[in-house]
Amino acid sequence: MTEAATAGTQKGFLGFVERAGNKLPDPVFLFFYLILILVGISVVCALAGVSAVHPTQVDADGAPVVILATSLLSPDNLQRLWVEMPATFTHFHPLGYVLVVMLGAGVAERSGLFASGMRAAVSGAPKALLTPVIAVIAMLSNHASDAGYVVLIPLAGILYAAAGRHPIAGIAAAFAGVSGGFSANITPGQLDALLFGITQQAVDNSGLVDGLHVNIAGNWFFITALLVIYLPIIWFVTDRIIEPRLGKWVPSAEQARDFGDEAKPLGADQRKGLGRAGLAALGVVLLWVFMTFGPGTPLINEEACLPEAMAAGDCSIHANLAPLYQSLVAGFFLLFLFAGWAYGAAARTINNHRDLVGMMSEAMKDMGYYLVLAFAAAHFVAMFGWSNLGLIGAVHGAGAIESSGLPLPAVLGLIVLFTGFLNLFIGSASAKWALLAPVLVPMLMLVGVSPEGATAAYRVGDGATNIITPLMVYFPLILIFAQRWQKDFGLGSLTALMLPYSVWLLLTGIVLTVGWFYFGFDLGPGAPAAYSLPSP
Repeated sequence: MTEAATAGTQKGFLGFVERAGNKLPDPVFLFFYLILILVGISVVCALAGVSAVHPTQVDADGAPVVILATSLLSPDNLQRLWVEMPATFTHFHPLGYVLVVMLGAGVAERSGLFASGMRAAVSGAPKALLTPVIAVIAMLSNHASDAGYVVLIPLAGILYAAAGRHPIAGIAAAFAGVSGGFSANITPGQLDALLFGITQQAVDNSGLVDGLHVNIAGNWFFITALLVIYLPIIWFVTDRIIEPRLGKWVPSAEQARDFGDEAKPLGADQRKGLGRAGLAALGVVLLWVFMTFGPGTPLINEEACLPEAMAAGDCSIHANLAPLYQSLVAGFFLLFLFAGWAYGAAARTINNHRDLVGMMSEAMKDMGYYLVLAFAAAHFVAMFGWSNLGLIGAVHGAGAIESSGLPLPAVLGLIVLFTGFLNLFIGSASAKWALLAPVLVPMLMLVGVSPEGATAAYRVGDGATNIITPLMVYFPLILIFAQRWQKDFGLGSLTALMLPYSVWLLLTGIVLTVGWFYFGFDLGPGAPAAYSLPSP
Protein backbone atom coordinates (compact mmCIF):
# COMPACT_ATOMS: atom_id res chain seq x y z
CA MET A 1 0.00 0.00 0.00
CA THR A 2 1.44 3.39 -0.99
CA GLU A 3 1.69 6.42 1.23
CA ALA A 4 -1.00 8.08 -0.89
CA ALA A 5 -3.44 5.35 0.06
CA THR A 6 -2.79 5.84 3.75
CA ALA A 7 -2.73 9.64 3.64
CA GLY A 8 -5.61 9.90 6.07
CA THR A 9 -3.48 8.34 8.85
CA GLN A 10 -0.87 11.11 8.95
CA LYS A 11 0.34 12.09 12.39
CA GLY A 12 1.58 15.33 13.89
CA PHE A 13 0.62 18.84 12.80
CA LEU A 14 -0.08 17.90 9.17
CA GLY A 15 -2.33 15.10 10.35
CA PHE A 16 -4.19 17.59 12.56
CA VAL A 17 -4.61 19.97 9.61
CA GLU A 18 -5.98 17.20 7.42
CA ARG A 19 -8.40 15.86 10.04
CA ALA A 20 -9.63 19.29 11.13
CA GLY A 21 -10.03 20.52 7.59
CA ASN A 22 -11.92 17.44 6.47
CA LYS A 23 -14.46 18.06 9.22
CA LEU A 24 -15.26 21.53 7.90
CA PRO A 25 -18.40 21.78 5.78
CA ASP A 26 -18.43 22.94 2.17
CA PRO A 27 -17.79 26.73 2.06
CA VAL A 28 -21.39 27.32 0.94
CA PHE A 29 -22.81 25.65 4.04
CA LEU A 30 -20.05 27.18 6.14
CA PHE A 31 -21.53 30.58 5.32
CA PHE A 32 -25.06 29.40 6.11
CA TYR A 33 -23.93 28.04 9.48
CA LEU A 34 -22.10 31.30 10.16
CA ILE A 35 -25.27 33.23 9.35
CA LEU A 36 -27.14 31.24 12.01
CA ILE A 37 -24.36 31.90 14.52
CA LEU A 38 -24.35 35.58 13.53
CA VAL A 39 -28.11 35.82 14.13
CA GLY A 40 -27.69 34.39 17.64
CA ILE A 41 -24.78 36.72 18.47
CA SER A 42 -26.69 39.74 17.16
CA VAL A 43 -29.64 38.96 19.45
CA VAL A 44 -27.39 38.59 22.51
CA CYS A 45 -25.41 41.76 21.70
CA ALA A 46 -28.57 43.77 21.10
CA LEU A 47 -30.02 42.67 24.45
CA ALA A 48 -26.71 43.43 26.19
CA GLY A 49 -26.52 46.90 24.65
CA VAL A 50 -23.15 46.37 22.95
CA SER A 51 -22.08 49.61 21.29
CA ALA A 52 -19.22 51.75 20.03
CA VAL A 53 -18.69 55.44 19.24
CA HIS A 54 -18.73 56.11 15.50
CA PRO A 55 -15.30 57.48 14.55
CA THR A 56 -16.49 59.91 11.84
CA GLN A 57 -20.18 60.76 12.34
CA VAL A 58 -21.72 63.33 14.69
CA ASP A 59 -25.35 64.21 15.33
CA ALA A 60 -27.05 67.59 14.84
CA ASP A 61 -25.73 68.79 18.20
CA GLY A 62 -22.14 67.87 17.35
CA ALA A 63 -22.04 64.87 19.70
CA PRO A 64 -20.49 61.62 18.40
CA VAL A 65 -22.94 59.07 17.04
CA VAL A 66 -23.18 55.87 19.10
CA ILE A 67 -23.46 52.62 17.12
CA LEU A 68 -25.71 50.04 18.75
CA ALA A 69 -25.75 46.33 17.97
CA THR A 70 -28.98 45.45 16.13
CA SER A 71 -30.74 42.10 16.30
CA LEU A 72 -31.06 40.37 12.95
CA LEU A 73 -34.44 39.09 14.16
CA SER A 74 -35.81 42.62 14.47
CA PRO A 75 -38.81 43.38 12.19
CA ASP A 76 -36.78 45.81 10.06
CA ASN A 77 -33.94 43.35 9.45
CA LEU A 78 -36.29 40.44 8.74
CA GLN A 79 -38.15 42.60 6.25
CA ARG A 80 -34.86 43.65 4.64
CA LEU A 81 -33.71 40.01 4.40
CA TRP A 82 -36.78 38.76 2.53
CA VAL A 83 -37.63 41.85 0.47
CA GLU A 84 -34.09 42.69 -0.62
CA MET A 85 -32.85 39.13 -1.19
CA PRO A 86 -32.52 39.52 -5.01
CA ALA A 87 -30.76 42.87 -4.64
CA THR A 88 -28.48 41.55 -1.88
CA PHE A 89 -27.30 38.83 -4.27
CA THR A 90 -27.06 40.76 -7.54
CA HIS A 91 -25.50 43.85 -5.94
CA PHE A 92 -22.69 41.79 -4.38
CA HIS A 93 -19.65 43.58 -5.84
CA PRO A 94 -17.44 40.53 -6.58
CA LEU A 95 -20.21 38.96 -8.65
CA GLY A 96 -20.14 41.49 -11.46
CA TYR A 97 -16.36 41.89 -11.38
CA VAL A 98 -15.67 38.17 -11.70
CA LEU A 99 -18.37 37.31 -14.23
CA VAL A 100 -17.32 40.10 -16.60
CA VAL A 101 -13.63 39.14 -16.53
CA MET A 102 -14.41 35.43 -16.85
CA LEU A 103 -16.49 35.97 -19.99
CA GLY A 104 -13.28 36.98 -21.74
CA ALA A 105 -10.90 34.69 -19.87
CA GLY A 106 -13.10 31.69 -20.69
CA VAL A 107 -12.55 32.30 -24.41
CA ALA A 108 -8.79 32.72 -23.94
CA GLU A 109 -8.61 29.46 -21.98
CA ARG A 110 -10.88 27.31 -24.15
CA SER A 111 -9.40 28.49 -27.43
CA GLY A 112 -6.01 27.18 -26.27
CA LEU A 113 -4.34 30.59 -26.00
CA PHE A 114 -3.25 30.21 -22.38
CA ALA A 115 -1.93 26.68 -22.84
CA SER A 116 -0.01 27.49 -26.03
CA GLY A 117 1.35 30.68 -24.54
CA MET A 118 2.76 28.83 -21.54
CA ARG A 119 4.25 26.08 -23.70
CA ALA A 120 5.88 28.60 -26.02
CA ALA A 121 7.30 30.55 -23.10
CA VAL A 122 9.02 27.61 -21.40
CA SER A 123 9.86 25.21 -24.23
CA GLY A 124 12.97 27.02 -25.41
CA ALA A 125 14.42 27.87 -22.00
CA PRO A 126 18.15 27.02 -21.53
CA LYS A 127 18.85 24.26 -19.02
CA ALA A 128 20.52 26.64 -16.56
CA LEU A 129 17.59 29.07 -16.68
CA LEU A 130 14.85 26.48 -16.72
CA THR A 131 13.84 27.04 -13.08
CA PRO A 132 13.45 30.85 -13.21
CA VAL A 133 11.59 30.65 -16.52
CA ILE A 134 9.22 28.03 -15.08
CA ALA A 135 8.75 30.11 -11.92
CA VAL A 136 7.93 33.33 -13.80
CA ILE A 137 5.49 31.66 -16.21
CA ALA A 138 3.90 29.82 -13.27
CA MET A 139 3.20 33.07 -11.42
CA LEU A 140 1.93 34.77 -14.58
CA SER A 141 -0.30 31.76 -15.32
CA ASN A 142 -2.70 32.79 -12.56
CA HIS A 143 -4.40 34.92 -15.20
CA ALA A 144 -5.21 31.61 -16.88
CA SER A 145 -7.28 30.26 -13.99
CA ASP A 146 -7.00 26.42 -13.91
CA ALA A 147 -4.65 26.24 -16.90
CA GLY A 148 -1.60 26.87 -14.74
CA TYR A 149 -2.34 23.76 -12.69
CA VAL A 150 -3.45 21.40 -15.44
CA VAL A 151 -1.05 22.50 -18.21
CA LEU A 152 2.08 24.11 -16.84
CA ILE A 153 2.79 21.87 -13.82
CA PRO A 154 2.89 18.55 -15.72
CA LEU A 155 4.68 20.32 -18.60
CA ALA A 156 7.39 21.50 -16.18
CA GLY A 157 8.06 17.88 -15.17
CA ILE A 158 8.42 16.90 -18.82
CA LEU A 159 10.79 19.78 -19.59
CA TYR A 160 13.00 18.93 -16.62
CA ALA A 161 13.10 15.29 -17.70
CA ALA A 162 14.02 16.27 -21.26
CA ALA A 163 16.85 18.41 -19.85
CA GLY A 164 18.18 15.48 -17.79
CA ARG A 165 16.99 17.01 -14.51
CA HIS A 166 14.66 15.48 -11.95
CA PRO A 167 11.06 15.95 -13.21
CA ILE A 168 9.61 16.20 -9.69
CA ALA A 169 11.83 19.24 -9.10
CA GLY A 170 10.15 20.84 -12.11
CA ILE A 171 6.71 19.97 -10.76
CA ALA A 172 7.67 21.48 -7.39
CA ALA A 173 8.96 24.72 -8.95
CA ALA A 174 5.82 25.13 -11.06
CA PHE A 175 3.51 24.28 -8.14
CA ALA A 176 5.32 26.82 -5.95
CA GLY A 177 4.87 29.50 -8.60
CA VAL A 178 1.27 28.76 -9.57
CA SER A 179 -0.07 28.21 -6.06
CA GLY A 180 2.45 29.64 -3.58
CA GLY A 181 2.88 32.74 -5.73
CA PHE A 182 -0.87 32.90 -6.29
CA SER A 183 -0.98 36.70 -5.97
CA ALA A 184 2.35 37.54 -7.60
CA ASN A 185 2.02 38.93 -11.11
CA ILE A 186 2.92 41.83 -13.38
CA THR A 187 -0.66 42.94 -14.04
CA PRO A 188 -3.98 42.71 -12.21
CA GLY A 189 -6.33 39.95 -13.31
CA GLN A 190 -9.19 37.70 -12.26
CA LEU A 191 -8.01 37.35 -8.66
CA ASP A 192 -7.83 41.12 -8.26
CA ALA A 193 -11.37 41.46 -9.59
CA LEU A 194 -12.55 38.86 -7.09
CA LEU A 195 -10.75 40.20 -4.01
CA PHE A 196 -11.35 43.89 -4.64
CA GLY A 197 -15.03 43.23 -5.22
CA ILE A 198 -15.20 41.84 -1.68
CA THR A 199 -13.06 44.73 -0.39
CA GLN A 200 -15.43 47.26 -1.96
CA GLN A 201 -18.38 45.50 -0.36
CA ALA A 202 -16.66 45.69 3.04
CA VAL A 203 -16.01 49.42 2.59
CA ASP A 204 -19.61 50.09 1.55
CA ASN A 205 -21.02 48.11 4.47
CA SER A 206 -18.68 49.63 7.05
CA GLY A 207 -20.53 52.93 7.33
CA LEU A 208 -17.21 54.73 7.87
CA VAL A 209 -17.15 56.77 4.68
CA ASP A 210 -19.32 57.30 1.62
CA GLY A 211 -18.10 57.30 -1.96
CA LEU A 212 -14.76 55.55 -1.38
CA HIS A 213 -13.97 53.33 -4.38
CA VAL A 214 -11.22 50.75 -4.71
CA ASN A 215 -10.09 49.66 -8.14
CA ILE A 216 -8.83 46.43 -9.65
CA ALA A 217 -5.31 47.90 -9.95
CA GLY A 218 -5.12 48.70 -6.23
CA ASN A 219 -2.31 46.18 -5.58
CA TRP A 220 -0.56 46.40 -8.97
CA PHE A 221 2.81 47.66 -7.66
CA PHE A 222 2.72 45.31 -4.68
CA ILE A 223 1.99 42.11 -6.63
CA THR A 224 4.76 43.01 -9.09
CA ALA A 225 7.16 43.33 -6.16
CA LEU A 226 5.95 39.94 -4.90
CA LEU A 227 6.88 38.38 -8.24
CA VAL A 228 10.32 40.00 -8.13
CA ILE A 229 11.16 38.67 -4.64
CA TYR A 230 9.46 35.28 -5.09
CA LEU A 231 11.42 34.51 -8.28
CA PRO A 232 14.88 34.14 -6.64
CA ILE A 233 13.29 32.33 -3.68
CA ILE A 234 11.73 29.64 -5.89
CA TRP A 235 14.92 29.45 -7.96
CA PHE A 236 17.14 29.01 -4.89
CA VAL A 237 14.89 26.51 -3.10
CA THR A 238 14.46 24.40 -6.25
CA ASP A 239 18.08 24.27 -7.37
CA ARG A 240 19.82 24.32 -3.98
CA ILE A 241 17.44 22.48 -1.65
CA ILE A 242 14.84 20.41 -3.49
CA GLU A 243 16.76 18.98 -6.45
CA PRO A 244 19.82 17.90 -4.41
CA ARG A 245 17.47 16.10 -1.98
CA LEU A 246 15.77 14.27 -4.84
CA GLY A 247 19.10 13.03 -6.18
CA LYS A 248 19.97 12.14 -9.73
CA TRP A 249 17.03 11.09 -11.83
CA VAL A 250 17.41 7.86 -13.77
CA PRO A 251 14.50 7.43 -16.21
CA SER A 252 12.97 4.09 -16.98
CA ALA A 253 13.12 2.83 -20.54
CA GLU A 254 9.50 3.86 -21.08
CA GLN A 255 10.10 7.35 -19.67
CA ALA A 256 13.25 7.83 -21.71
CA ARG A 257 11.38 6.87 -24.90
CA ASP A 258 8.41 9.19 -24.45
CA PHE A 259 8.08 12.31 -22.35
CA GLY A 260 4.51 12.90 -23.55
CA ASP A 261 2.80 14.83 -26.29
CA GLU A 262 3.07 18.03 -24.27
CA ALA A 263 6.80 18.25 -25.04
CA LYS A 264 6.18 18.43 -28.78
CA PRO A 265 6.77 21.85 -30.35
CA LEU A 266 3.84 24.07 -31.24
CA GLY A 267 2.33 23.64 -34.69
CA ALA A 268 2.28 26.31 -37.37
CA ASP A 269 -1.35 27.21 -36.65
CA GLN A 270 -0.62 27.60 -32.94
CA ARG A 271 2.38 29.84 -33.57
CA LYS A 272 0.31 31.90 -35.99
CA GLY A 273 -2.43 32.12 -33.38
CA LEU A 274 -0.04 33.46 -30.75
CA GLY A 275 1.08 36.17 -33.14
CA ARG A 276 -2.51 37.16 -33.90
CA ALA A 277 -3.35 37.15 -30.20
CA GLY A 278 -0.44 39.50 -29.50
CA LEU A 279 -1.69 41.93 -32.14
CA ALA A 280 -5.23 41.77 -30.73
CA ALA A 281 -3.95 42.46 -27.21
CA LEU A 282 -1.91 45.40 -28.51
CA GLY A 283 -5.02 46.75 -30.22
CA VAL A 284 -7.01 46.70 -26.96
CA VAL A 285 -4.17 48.47 -25.12
CA LEU A 286 -3.97 51.14 -27.83
CA LEU A 287 -7.75 51.60 -27.68
CA TRP A 288 -7.53 52.28 -23.94
CA VAL A 289 -4.62 54.69 -24.48
CA PHE A 290 -6.67 56.53 -27.11
CA MET A 291 -9.69 56.78 -24.80
CA THR A 292 -7.44 58.13 -22.07
CA PHE A 293 -5.46 60.71 -24.04
CA GLY A 294 -7.42 61.11 -27.30
CA PRO A 295 -10.18 63.57 -28.18
CA GLY A 296 -12.90 63.77 -25.56
CA THR A 297 -10.81 61.79 -23.04
CA PRO A 298 -13.70 59.60 -21.82
CA LEU A 299 -11.44 57.87 -19.29
CA ILE A 300 -10.20 61.07 -17.64
CA ASN A 301 -12.26 63.03 -15.14
CA GLU A 302 -11.34 66.55 -16.26
CA GLU A 303 -13.98 68.06 -13.99
CA ALA A 304 -12.01 66.99 -10.90
CA CYS A 305 -9.78 70.04 -11.24
CA LEU A 306 -12.41 72.62 -12.12
CA PRO A 307 -12.52 75.48 -9.57
CA GLU A 308 -15.97 74.57 -8.28
CA ALA A 309 -14.92 70.92 -7.76
CA MET A 310 -11.52 71.65 -6.21
CA ALA A 311 -13.08 73.30 -3.18
CA ALA A 312 -14.76 70.09 -2.09
CA GLY A 313 -12.77 67.42 -3.88
CA ASP A 314 -9.34 66.08 -4.75
CA CYS A 315 -7.46 67.57 -7.70
CA SER A 316 -4.72 64.97 -8.23
CA ILE A 317 -3.56 62.73 -11.03
CA HIS A 318 -5.40 59.84 -9.38
CA ALA A 319 -8.65 61.81 -9.20
CA ASN A 320 -8.25 62.63 -12.90
CA LEU A 321 -7.63 58.98 -13.76
CA ALA A 322 -10.40 57.51 -11.58
CA PRO A 323 -12.53 56.53 -14.65
CA LEU A 324 -9.49 54.75 -16.14
CA TYR A 325 -8.95 52.73 -12.97
CA GLN A 326 -12.63 51.82 -12.78
CA SER A 327 -12.64 50.75 -16.46
CA LEU A 328 -9.94 48.11 -16.01
CA VAL A 329 -12.43 45.29 -15.39
CA ALA A 330 -13.94 45.97 -18.81
CA GLY A 331 -10.44 46.36 -20.24
CA PHE A 332 -9.33 42.92 -19.09
CA PHE A 333 -12.59 41.43 -20.41
CA LEU A 334 -11.90 42.79 -23.92
CA LEU A 335 -8.20 41.93 -23.73
CA PHE A 336 -8.86 38.24 -22.96
CA LEU A 337 -11.83 38.07 -25.33
CA PHE A 338 -10.17 39.49 -28.46
CA ALA A 339 -6.81 37.81 -27.83
CA GLY A 340 -8.55 34.44 -27.37
CA TRP A 341 -10.74 34.99 -30.42
CA ALA A 342 -7.76 35.98 -32.59
CA TYR A 343 -5.80 32.94 -31.42
CA GLY A 344 -8.73 30.57 -31.93
CA ALA A 345 -9.44 31.85 -35.44
CA ALA A 346 -5.82 31.30 -36.51
CA ALA A 347 -5.36 27.99 -34.63
CA ARG A 348 -8.75 26.74 -35.93
CA THR A 349 -10.23 26.20 -32.49
CA ILE A 350 -12.83 28.91 -33.20
CA ASN A 351 -14.44 28.50 -36.60
CA ASN A 352 -17.38 30.89 -36.31
CA HIS A 353 -19.20 33.17 -33.92
CA ARG A 354 -21.20 30.25 -32.54
CA ASP A 355 -17.99 28.67 -31.24
CA LEU A 356 -17.13 31.96 -29.54
CA VAL A 357 -20.52 32.21 -27.87
CA GLY A 358 -20.28 28.56 -26.86
CA MET A 359 -16.95 29.16 -25.11
CA MET A 360 -18.38 32.13 -23.24
CA SER A 361 -21.37 30.00 -22.23
CA GLU A 362 -19.09 27.20 -21.01
CA ALA A 363 -17.15 29.72 -18.93
CA MET A 364 -20.39 30.77 -17.24
CA LYS A 365 -21.30 27.12 -16.61
CA ASP A 366 -18.00 26.71 -14.78
CA MET A 367 -19.01 29.63 -12.59
CA GLY A 368 -22.08 27.76 -11.32
CA TYR A 369 -20.52 26.80 -8.00
CA TYR A 370 -19.18 30.32 -7.54
CA LEU A 371 -22.69 31.72 -8.00
CA VAL A 372 -23.99 29.49 -5.22
CA LEU A 373 -21.06 30.49 -3.00
CA ALA A 374 -21.59 34.16 -3.84
CA PHE A 375 -25.27 33.93 -2.83
CA ALA A 376 -24.32 32.63 0.62
CA ALA A 377 -21.38 35.01 1.03
CA ALA A 378 -23.42 38.02 -0.10
CA HIS A 379 -26.01 37.44 2.61
CA PHE A 380 -23.41 36.81 5.30
CA VAL A 381 -21.58 40.04 4.45
CA ALA A 382 -24.81 42.06 4.17
CA MET A 383 -26.26 40.73 7.44
CA PHE A 384 -22.97 41.44 9.21
CA GLY A 385 -23.44 45.05 8.16
CA TRP A 386 -27.13 45.19 9.18
CA SER A 387 -26.25 43.99 12.69
CA ASN A 388 -23.58 46.74 13.09
CA LEU A 389 -21.32 44.07 14.60
CA GLY A 390 -18.73 44.54 11.88
CA LEU A 391 -18.22 48.23 12.60
CA ILE A 392 -18.43 47.73 16.38
CA GLY A 393 -15.83 44.98 16.19
CA ALA A 394 -13.64 47.14 13.94
CA VAL A 395 -13.78 50.10 16.35
CA HIS A 396 -12.88 47.97 19.38
CA GLY A 397 -10.27 46.03 17.39
CA ALA A 398 -8.64 49.28 16.27
CA GLY A 399 -8.62 50.43 19.89
CA ALA A 400 -6.92 47.20 20.95
CA ILE A 401 -4.25 47.65 18.26
CA GLU A 402 -3.57 51.21 19.41
CA SER A 403 -3.40 50.23 23.08
CA SER A 404 -1.07 47.31 22.33
CA GLY A 405 1.67 49.69 21.24
CA LEU A 406 2.66 47.44 18.34
CA PRO A 407 3.95 49.29 15.27
CA LEU A 408 1.43 49.14 12.43
CA PRO A 409 3.77 47.24 10.05
CA ALA A 410 4.16 44.57 12.74
CA VAL A 411 0.38 44.29 13.03
CA LEU A 412 0.16 43.69 9.29
CA GLY A 413 2.84 41.02 9.56
CA LEU A 414 0.73 39.25 12.20
CA ILE A 415 -2.29 39.47 9.88
CA VAL A 416 -0.24 37.74 7.17
CA LEU A 417 0.63 34.95 9.61
CA PHE A 418 -2.98 34.57 10.73
CA THR A 419 -4.20 34.39 7.12
CA GLY A 420 -1.58 31.77 6.29
CA PHE A 421 -2.69 29.65 9.25
CA LEU A 422 -6.39 29.98 8.35
CA ASN A 423 -5.51 29.01 4.77
CA LEU A 424 -4.50 25.55 5.99
CA PHE A 425 -8.17 24.87 6.76
CA ILE A 426 -10.15 27.01 4.27
CA GLY A 427 -8.60 26.91 0.83
CA SER A 428 -10.92 29.24 -1.08
CA ALA A 429 -9.42 32.73 -1.39
CA SER A 430 -12.83 34.35 -1.86
CA ALA A 431 -14.45 32.45 1.03
CA LYS A 432 -11.69 33.46 3.48
CA TRP A 433 -11.71 37.09 2.38
CA ALA A 434 -15.51 37.26 2.58
CA LEU A 435 -15.19 36.06 6.19
CA LEU A 436 -12.35 38.40 7.18
CA ALA A 437 -12.99 41.57 5.17
CA PRO A 438 -16.13 42.85 6.99
CA VAL A 439 -14.04 43.33 10.17
CA LEU A 440 -10.47 43.51 8.89
CA VAL A 441 -10.98 46.26 6.28
CA PRO A 442 -12.75 48.84 8.52
CA MET A 443 -10.55 47.96 11.51
CA LEU A 444 -7.39 48.73 9.55
CA MET A 445 -8.96 51.85 8.04
CA LEU A 446 -9.46 53.12 11.60
CA VAL A 447 -5.75 52.71 12.40
CA GLY A 448 -4.56 54.27 9.14
CA VAL A 449 -4.34 51.42 6.60
CA SER A 450 -6.14 51.74 3.28
CA PRO A 451 -8.57 49.07 2.02
CA GLU A 452 -5.99 48.21 -0.62
CA GLY A 453 -3.44 47.71 2.17
CA ALA A 454 -5.69 45.29 4.01
CA THR A 455 -6.20 43.34 0.77
CA ALA A 456 -2.45 43.20 0.11
CA ALA A 457 -1.65 41.82 3.57
CA TYR A 458 -4.37 39.21 3.22
CA ARG A 459 -3.23 37.90 -0.14
CA VAL A 460 0.37 37.33 0.99
CA GLY A 461 -0.75 34.87 3.67
CA ASP A 462 -3.39 33.36 1.39
CA GLY A 463 -0.81 32.15 -1.14
CA ALA A 464 2.18 31.03 0.90
CA THR A 465 0.55 28.03 2.62
CA ASN A 466 -1.50 26.81 -0.36
CA ILE A 467 1.22 24.37 -1.29
CA ILE A 468 1.40 22.46 2.02
CA THR A 469 -2.24 21.80 2.84
CA PRO A 470 -3.88 18.61 1.57
CA LEU A 471 -7.18 20.52 1.58
CA MET A 472 -6.16 22.64 -1.40
CA VAL A 473 -8.36 21.38 -4.23
CA TYR A 474 -5.47 20.77 -6.65
CA PHE A 475 -3.25 18.98 -4.13
CA PRO A 476 -4.38 15.48 -5.19
CA LEU A 477 -3.87 16.41 -8.86
CA ILE A 478 -0.28 17.49 -8.21
CA LEU A 479 0.26 14.19 -6.40
CA ILE A 480 -0.87 12.31 -9.50
CA PHE A 481 1.51 14.35 -11.67
CA ALA A 482 4.40 13.43 -9.36
CA GLN A 483 3.43 9.73 -9.28
CA ARG A 484 3.78 9.65 -13.04
CA TRP A 485 7.53 9.88 -12.46
CA GLN A 486 7.82 8.16 -9.06
CA LYS A 487 5.14 5.58 -8.27
CA ASP A 488 5.67 5.58 -4.49
CA PHE A 489 5.48 9.36 -4.16
CA GLY A 490 2.79 9.98 -1.51
CA LEU A 491 0.91 12.79 0.17
CA GLY A 492 3.49 13.19 2.92
CA SER A 493 6.26 13.25 0.31
CA LEU A 494 4.56 16.10 -1.53
CA THR A 495 3.93 18.09 1.65
CA ALA A 496 7.55 17.67 2.80
CA LEU A 497 8.76 18.62 -0.69
CA MET A 498 6.80 21.88 -0.69
CA LEU A 499 7.43 22.89 2.94
CA PRO A 500 10.71 24.78 2.26
CA TYR A 501 8.96 26.83 -0.42
CA SER A 502 6.09 27.66 1.92
CA VAL A 503 8.37 28.78 4.76
CA TRP A 504 10.55 30.96 2.53
CA LEU A 505 7.61 32.48 0.64
CA LEU A 506 5.82 33.29 3.90
CA LEU A 507 8.90 34.85 5.54
CA THR A 508 9.86 36.95 2.53
CA GLY A 509 6.21 37.95 2.02
CA ILE A 510 6.03 39.18 5.63
CA VAL A 511 9.29 41.10 5.25
CA LEU A 512 8.01 42.74 2.06
CA THR A 513 4.66 43.63 3.67
CA VAL A 514 6.25 45.10 6.81
CA GLY A 515 8.84 47.05 4.81
CA TRP A 516 6.29 48.29 2.27
CA PHE A 517 4.05 49.78 4.94
CA TYR A 518 6.98 51.09 6.95
CA PHE A 519 8.16 53.18 3.99
CA GLY A 520 4.59 53.98 2.90
CA PHE A 521 4.90 53.10 -0.79
CA ASP A 522 1.79 53.22 -2.95
CA LEU A 523 0.33 49.74 -3.51
CA GLY A 524 -0.96 50.61 -6.97
CA PRO A 525 -2.04 53.59 -9.06
CA GLY A 526 -4.29 55.70 -6.88
CA ALA A 527 -3.86 53.28 -3.97
CA PRO A 528 -1.69 54.58 -1.11
CA ALA A 529 -0.84 52.25 1.74
CA ALA A 530 -2.03 54.76 4.35
CA TYR A 531 -5.54 56.07 4.83
CA SER A 532 -7.01 58.88 6.94
CA LEU A 533 -10.69 58.97 7.79
CA PRO A 534 -12.47 62.24 7.00
CA SER A 535 -13.15 64.56 9.92
CA PRO A 536 -16.58 64.19 11.56
